[in-house]
Amino acid sequence: MDRPGPLLPSGLACGIGHLPHCDPGDAVEFVLRHGPRLPCAPALPARSRREGMIAQGASGLHGIAVGEDGSLDIDVGALDPDAPFDDEGFAGDAWVGLRAFLTAVADRDGPVKVSLTGPVTLGVALWANGVDVDVAFRLAGAATRRRARLLVEHVLRRVPQAQVVVFLDEPAMGSLTEDGFPIGPTEGVDLVSASLASVETMAITGLHCCTAVDYRLLLGAGPDILSVPVDERIVRHAGLVGDWLERGGWIAWGAVPTGGPIGDGVDRLWRRLNRVWDDLAAESCDPIALRANALITPVCGLAQHGIPQAEQVMEHASRLAGRVLDQVDGVRMTVGA
Repeated sequence: MDRPGPLLPSGLACGIGHLPHCDPGDAVEFVLRHGPRLPCAPALPARSRREGMIAQGASGLHGIAVGEDGSLDIDVGALDPDAPFDDEGFAGDAWVGLRAFLTAVADRDGPVKVSLTGPVTLGVALWANGVDVDVAFRLAGAATRRRARLLVEHVLRRVPQAQVVVFLDEPAMGSLTEDGFPIGPTEGVDLVSASLASVETMAITGLHCCTAVDYRLLLGAGPDILSVPVDERIVRHAGLVGDWLERGGWIAWGAVPTGGPIGDGVDRLWRRLNRVWDDLAAESCDPIALRANALITPVCGLAQHGIPQAEQVMEHASRLAGRVLDQVDGVRMTVGA
């Protein structure tokens, strides 16, 4: 993952992906307004349940029909990890938000972010729907690797001058070490790592996990950007984080909660973020890299919010990102002087 220069400009705010909008045009206007420097393709499960995380991940898989309610109707005998998708051009109902986004950013020459359901999360869903565990995760891994390549290629055809940032959304990775989980931690990390590696020469890769997790597993998967909530427990892994930053790794900090009220101002959120950074710096992490290699995001997607609440969350993320940029610029001016 070692890179000679910065992945992205400092002080960026970005969404996670899922939004509460029903109208694709409104959703695209929202992401361009709240994340103009790193806009994120929206998924719109309120418009169609087929744009939900699992439904979208399973869409087009041979042997699986996705219902209007997002449920999966699986013909186990027809499943084939080597079969192409029924829809390889992202033309179906699961990708309306993506298509609207790519049309809107067709002339963009900066970075754009797209997301996919990760193989562990998709594999768990298939297993929960009655697919044998070995078939479920083999299919999920093969499908995610293929879909990631197709997605990046599709984005580059539509927006050829863009810098593509592609994230795997992996909430299930937070349960990899729990008793009774259908696969082991090593197998889970290998699935995610292979999916990220399938596009690492074409795009900046990211891994998002909004649940409590062993950070060693996430870092071990090898993304360019690790997306996690602001959580004091990361300080226990300060050595790993410090090495990660030294190798050019970035962290997308989920600094704006999505599970309850957030208040009108960002001072409390800013203090918590800086407290985590200060604690990491006390354990020998580079305080400048912690800020320069940081994105600011909500903790999770915003599909369960009302649109006014989603607006407030992203406004908070933008304000926090502005404070990060001010700190980075201040340090650079001091060093330059």
